[in-house]
Amino acid sequence: MKLLTPELLASLPPLYSQEKVPDPVVHAKFFTPDSNWTWYVTEGEAEDDDFRFFGYVCGLEEEWGYFVLSELESARGPMGLHIERDLYFEPAPFTQVMAVERRTLGG
Repeated sequence: MKLLTPELLASLPPLYSQEKVPDPVVHAKFFTPDSNWTWYVTEGEAEDDDFRFFGYVCGLEEEWGYFVLSELESARGPMGLHIERDLYFEPAPFTQVMAVERRTLGG
């Protein structure tokens, strides 16, 4: 599965563009189908031969941070499954996304 599609690339704001926005828009969701890791993408831009994203990462901890496309594409979950892009994810403000995700996950 292609994580960074032309459509996502065209809609994704550049790094730091939502830095002063109190409730930034999440534009994409990546996840591991065989573990609890999820990446909520708010911004991104090309960097050398890679692509750097910024967003909210839920894994061992929950925190805002940077992650790069090459690492997402090469990572595997505990059962060897690739990271996937949620095909049904609709961009929305961060607080709305988290409210829906937490309700869906029962948290």
